[in-house]
Order: sequence, then structure tokens, then C-alpha cells
Amino acid sequence: MNQEAGLFSGERWLSHADFRSRVLRAGNVLASLGVGPGDAVALLLRNDFCFFEATYGANLVGAYAVPINWHSTDGELAYLLEDSQPRVLVGHADLLAGVSGALINAKRRGMEVLVVETAPELAAAYSLTKEVCVARGDDPLWNALIENAAELPDQHVEVIQSMFYTSGTTGSPKGVRRLAQSKSGAETLGRVRDRIFGLSSGINALVPGPLYHSAPNSMALRAAQQAQTMVLMARFDSEECLRLIEKYRITNMFMVPTMLVRLLKLPPAVRAQYDTTSLQYIMIAAAPCPVEVKQEVIHWWGPIVHEFYGSTELGYMTVCDSAESLRKPGTVGRAVEGARVKALDSNGNEVSVGEPGEIFGRLAAFPDFTYNNRDEERAKIERDGLITCGDMGYFDADGYLFLCDRVRDMVISGGVNIYPAEIEASLLGMPGVGDCAVFGIPHDEYGEQLLAIVQCVTGHSLTSEDIKTYLRERIAGFKVPRRVEFQRELPREDSGKIFKRRLREPYWRGESRKI
Repeated sequence: MNQEAGLFSGERWLSHADFRSRVLRAGNVLASLGVGPGDAVALLLRNDFCFFEATYGANLVGAYAVPINWHSTDGELAYLLEDSQPRVLVGHADLLAGVSGALINAKRRGMEVLVVETAPELAAAYSLTKEVCVARGDDPLWNALIENAAELPDQHVEVIQSMFYTSGTTGSPKGVRRLAQSKSGAETLGRVRDRIFGLSSGINALVPGPLYHSAPNSMALRAAQQAQTMVLMARFDSEECLRLIEKYRITNMFMVPTMLVRLLKLPPAVRAQYDTTSLQYIMIAAAPCPVEVKQEVIHWWGPIVHEFYGSTELGYMTVCDSAESLRKPGTVGRAVEGARVKALDSNGNEVSVGEPGEIFGRLAAFPDFTYNNRDEERAKIERDGLITCGDMGYFDADGYLFLCDRVRDMVISGGVNIYPAEIEASLLGMPGVGDCAVFGIPHDEYGEQLLAIVQCVTGHSLTSEDIKTYLRERIAGFKVPRRVEFQRELPREDSGKIFKRRLREPYWRGESRKI
């Protein structure tokens, strides 16, 4: 077997034939533990082959794979396990070691835990000791079970999507539980994903983002079926990403804007060391991408950069290519084929061209969903058959969508609507700024005022006045934050989204208004 084809992670390699066999064996392992149609299989896993095996294995028996953000605390995991009620949890040894309380309670309810010993490249990426990477206790080992199982033929007539939990920035996370699809319906959706992510037979794909997040998961699961070579990154690192692109002649990637920012902050001499001419299709999403960042990447890699707008609930709503991004700076594109997308006011009426409204949409190929155990929450986000995830935006005369911000993130200061995402996008282009978050805090006179919290690049020092001066040259004066604070590191998900709720809480504590 040619070792240029297959799945790679660090120094490990899995041929396509062995991968298919392990998936069928995984289905048999889960079936033997009583997993069946409509059940849940929780995944507390870093980027690893087993993530795909357990996901596809769950699908074989009609069950939902439930990827869990492995940054979750013991208490957060306990909530997720209580809500999803998985029959089985598959987890890396080091991650399981940190959430023993949640596991004890779930086991009492009958949940089985299967342990994956943490691979060397994962241990190196996260500076883990050997002791936490090996199994402790009597829980069965995933690999041993796979090796001793027979293959389970794929006989299920319906296809189940994974159930992702929203990030929970406005309360407890909600599981997006989609209806089962016929296999023909799933094939139609697969073709939509191929168009979105530029996938086709024989590509070489790199997976730099965490598989517990819906967008990189969606791309990677489909790419695993199409790619000649698929390479998993244990953890995103800018220079390592370039090294892998050159080594494996990568053609396709899904990236979040934070990754692009970090790549662009590499010294030009470092970037020039690596051959990235194999790249053919880059898709970005999951968070707003600053205009300057996208333009710089297009200048570097050529007109191969695409962006889509969507969400776990909505699926894919709009898409744009490099030419559209350069012609319409800041757009996230026009509606994809089969999607209806509208901007509505608070009364449910479609707003005029150029006027911000809440974005509602529906993609015909995506199966409908409910929030697990929260049908009433699902009903609240629908209007006339369209649903929203709480984003504000507007359409121009040509039908291109421009995002403003999240509804909950919009700041009203002195009666004026201000969208922090615009300010953050400007600030991220400032030399010395590594990361930032802008949001509203209480103000006696204006109701709210803007606060910017800035993380500087290592070795750089900036002042509050530096930040304000830079912004005054780029945005209207009323949008410049009145307060600027600095933190060594901002709390950010691997998906690129900042945990703004954690940053806001100290400022709103004791206020009657909700954040």
C-alpha cells in the first residue's frame, strides 16, 4: 500500500483499507454494548483516528455521535452527559483523568466508558506526561475491542448526523439533534458539502481545527471519504501547518480566521521557507474574518480562498470566492443553491437593502432539527419556516450578505447601535495585537460604553492611547472604545470564538440587566 494514501497523525499512518475495516469493527463494538437507533455515543477525544472510527461506527448502528469540547470542566461535562444520556463515552486517557466526577455519576446511570490511550503526537502537542496518557482502572480499551471485533456490515437504511452542542454563551449548551435522513438525502447533502469545501476524489486534506467543532468536523468527515491523503494536526501551530502543507502537498483546508491571523504574523522569512503552491481550495468560517486578513491571504496564496456563513443550526447559508471578496470587501457571499436567507426586523418583516436585521435561513438539503430535550427553545428561533442563530446583518443591492455582529453582542450606547465585530476586525490588523475582544459594559449616562480587552503579541507593548489612536484613523470616533484593558491571554475556543461571556461577567455582576 502506498503510504502517500491514507490517514496521517504525527508518525502514525492508517491505510484506507484498514480505516474502513476499523469503522466496521467499531460499529460492531458499539452494537455489542447495546447502542442502537436514536442512542448517543459521546466523544471526549482530541484529533485522532478514533474520532472518525467512533463517529462512523455510531452512524452504522443509527446512533448519534456527540462530540464534546474537551476543554469542558468536570461540571460542564456532567451537564452534557446528563442531557445527552449516552450509552457509551469514548475518551482519551488524559482527558478522562480530569473529569472523574462526571464519569462516576454517568456510570451509575449505566454509561460505558471506552478508553483510548493518548498518542505520542498528542502528548507532545499538549505537554502531557506519560502517566496521564495510559489507561488507569478497569474501563475497556478502544483499540483492544476494535482489534478483537468482527466487521459489521452497513445495513442501516437511514443516516444520522452528529449531535453538536452549541457553545453556551447565553446559558447552558443546547444539543442540535437532527432528524434521520434517507441515504439518498444524505448523498445530496454530501454533494452540497463537496461544493462548499471544494472536495473531490484524490485531494490531500489537512485538518488543523478541533473535530469537536461542527465546521471542521463537517469538512473532515466528508474529506475522509474523498481524500487520497488526510492529515490531522494534533494542535494548530502556524509554522507546523506550513510544514505539513509542504510535506504532504496539501490541496484543501478548512480554517478559522484566528489561524490565518497567526499565519500572517509569522516573520516573512519563515513563511518563505515553505512551499505552499499545492494549495487549491481554502475555506474559512466559524467567526468573522477581518477584510485585511483575507486580502493578505489571497495575495499570499492566490484566489483560492473562500468563505461561508452558517451555523450548527442553519448549516451553510452563503458562500463567496476570492474574486467576490475582493470586489465586495467584508461580504460573506450570496445564498448557496437551495438556501433561503433573509434579514428580518423585530416584527418579522424583511428589512430594506442596506438595513441591518436578524438573519434567518433554511437550507433545503439539511434535515430539520430540535434542541435535545428543549423543543420549546427550538420553536422560539423560527419564523415562517426560517430559523436564526442570532446574527445581525444586511444585504446589498446585489444580494451579498454582510454580517454586523451577534444580536446579543450589539452595544447600544446613547441610543446608537454599535457592532463590536467591526471594531475587532480593525484592531486585529494593528501590529503588536495578538487578540482582542470588544463588548459593552454598564455606563450611568449612556447605558453602555465600549471596552476593548487586548492581548499583545509576545515581545510587544502597547498602551491604551496607542489602541485608540490606531482605531480613530480607521473607524468613526463613536465606535472607538472609551476603555482599553490588557490581558496576557484571552479565553478563546480552538474554533476561534472568544468566550466573551467570561470576560463580560465581572463588569455586569450586580446589574439588573442581563448580559
